[in-house]
Amino acid sequence: MPSRSIIYPQVRLKDVLGAFWKGIRPKKRSFFALFGSIVLANIAIILVPIFYKQFFDVISAGGDPNQIAGELFKIILYIACLNGVFWILYRIATFANTSLEPSVMANLKQQAYDHLMLHSYSFFVNNFAGSLVQKVNRFARAFERMTDEIAWSLLPLVVRVVSILVVVFFINKWIDLVIFVWIIIFILFNVLFSRWKLKYDIKAAEIDSRATGYLADTIGNQNTIQLFGGYLHESRGYKKVTNEQAKVTTFAWNLDAVVEGVQAFLSFLIEFLLFFYAIKYWQEGLITVGVFVMLQAYIINIISQLWGFTRLVRDVYQSYADSKEMVEILLLNHEIKDSPVAKTLEIKNGEIEFQNLGFSFSQTREVLRDLNLVIKSGEKIALVGPSGAGKTTFVRLLLRFYDPTQGKILIDKQDISDVTQESLRRNIAMVPQDPVLFHRTLAENIAYGKRDATKKEIENAAKLAHCDDFIKDLPNGLETFVGERGVKLSGGERQRVAIARAILKNAPILVLDEATSSLDSHSEMLIQDALKNLMAGRTTIVIAHRLSTIQKMDRIIVIEEGKIIEQGSHKDLLAKKGSLYAKLWKLQAGGFLPQAEEEPAIDEKDKNNGTNGGGEIQAKLTSF
Repeated sequence: MPSRSIIYPQVRLKDVLGAFWKGIRPKKRSFFALFGSIVLANIAIILVPIFYKQFFDVISAGGDPNQIAGELFKIILYIACLNGVFWILYRIATFANTSLEPSVMANLKQQAYDHLMLHSYSFFVNNFAGSLVQKVNRFARAFERMTDEIAWSLLPLVVRVVSILVVVFFINKWIDLVIFVWIIIFILFNVLFSRWKLKYDIKAAEIDSRATGYLADTIGNQNTIQLFGGYLHESRGYKKVTNEQAKVTTFAWNLDAVVEGVQAFLSFLIEFLLFFYAIKYWQEGLITVGVFVMLQAYIINIISQLWGFTRLVRDVYQSYADSKEMVEILLLNHEIKDSPVAKTLEIKNGEIEFQNLGFSFSQTREVLRDLNLVIKSGEKIALVGPSGAGKTTFVRLLLRFYDPTQGKILIDKQDISDVTQESLRRNIAMVPQDPVLFHRTLAENIAYGKRDATKKEIENAAKLAHCDDFIKDLPNGLETFVGERGVKLSGGERQRVAIARAILKNAPILVLDEATSSLDSHSEMLIQDALKNLMAGRTTIVIAHRLSTIQKMDRIIVIEEGKIIEQGSHKDLLAKKGSLYAKLWKLQAGGFLPQAEEEPAIDEKDKNNGTNGGGEIQAKLTSF
């Protein structure tokens, strides 16, 4: 079915941080404890080399060893205290992080899930389910990775670099300037090289996705490959992709080696320059021996912090990119929204009225136009027409999966756009043509129509839908898990579960989308009675493809090119000259239902033993 394209809003860094903050807010104490303790811990550790300086200055000054030893013991005690403070603060940070990240990730997933599931039907038509699942998980993991990089890498780097520059400035501003310039050169090189290298990283990611996609595609079609002798062909295809991936990966890794080489050269350079100028100032008596030790400690500290700067930038950027995809969805307004003053739908009779209804997927594709129809309380109608006529869209508008582009829909004189979506759908039970079940037990799937149903109610609904025919053969009965999307059940069994769910829901309005299409003749015969009971007293809309199932409807609505072109009973429409319904009936009867225009005569023998070539089944098929 055509669908309208989605225009996502522009997402900036502040939008991503804002989305993260919504998840962080309930745990903001842990958040501030994490970042506050890391800042204080890194300030504490930067003070340690100052005492190293004092330690070696005391030794180099000479004097009575006994007096010097006392001073030295005092200095190492200060160093031990600072290391102790660092250790305690990092333990606080670790526990704060343990408290923060899992809870925030859960909050972000819930935030994403709650917003995602309120998007319209057309949104999900335009997005792959697997892609949406990946975006939700990436959103949470992006927070974890970004928080780890900022808290444990970027923040210590900033605090230590700033603190070192401040300390060295008060010792010798020219040495401080050398360190500052070197840091700028180091960071600029990493940033500019990373930006230049980005296109190759993207290419490597793309070829990795292609290799993964090729592998998944061939594994998924393994049976077809065997049937058509495609093993060697697919093996060569996969080898071609993986060889290309190896070339791109090798080049990307060589670039990483270049980065490491330049970083190592810059590290050697700063050590040489620092000691070159330090010796000069020591000769002039401007600095002491202790300063050499302090500078060595600081430069080792800075190099160790800056060494992973390229990876840090890449990971933060990747985290931003991963979270951006989900934030686009979070900032996307819901297409179908309840009115701020929406009321609960109250149904007394179940009369449905469509007034001047029109709907378009785009300006070039009008699906329904000027449709006017009243379905009386308890009336059973059928929608028929060629494929693409608008039958399914008609029902989706009733369920408010879409909003009409013109006109309105009333239920018991209440505009469905003025009531809550939850109350609207609570009052409509639908049996789709291809039911999809949860990977849960049969009981849970049936009870989805009434989640507080008792076991007896579930069993009764299952019996009425003739699910008991196959449930008795299952290892755990109603407690049997049905597999993802219900794959452990046949199409007919899934349809009977959907019928049982509708029976249990007991809604005043019923929609059947070719509800017996996946059933064999025997199963269909059994379910007709259940559907007949289900429709009793309910306003019922049946989307019909097989016309043999709707002969007993109160009214048949024929739709073509989005308009109602005729309506009436089965008998009246067959008698109408030039009737599209009559043409469709003749086409189906001629191709699939011989003698269907005249109900076959069934003698007493046939009624008893069903030997009239399926006469008994045909009689059941027309019982609607």
